[in-house]
Amino acid sequence: MAKATRGQRKTVGRVMHEWKHGELESSRGGKVLSRRQAVAIALSEAGESRNQTRGQKRRQYARTKSKERRGQTAMQEKEGRRSTSRTGRSMQTRAQLYEKAKKRKIPGRSRMTKDQLQRALRQ
Repeated sequence: MAKATRGQRKTVGRVMHEWKHGELESSRGGKVLSRRQAVAIALSEAGESRNQTRGQKRRQYARTKSKERRGQTAMQEKEGRRSTSRTGRSMQTRAQLYEKAKKRKIPGRSRMTKDQLQRALRQ
């Protein structure tokens, strides 16, 4: 088995840190309490899981790195490192974002949170 890259080790470390502080959530949205489950999630996100094909590992790792760059990991959200503050864009209220979504006729906009509106407007 090949040695994990530095980025993969950092990803595993971040996920385990989130688990230790009670921030790690399963795909269903519930908190992960089991250390064993946390390790499985960490390996999967880092693209090191034995249960994935080479292509699945590559896609999962790319997806994780993308999430980390956008500041959407539980640790970054808790510490206040959101992508909007780093990019230098002017901060907008939810109402302003809603008006932009209204002009672009984005479906489901009335039920969206500020973060969801920002994501929808970026697409």
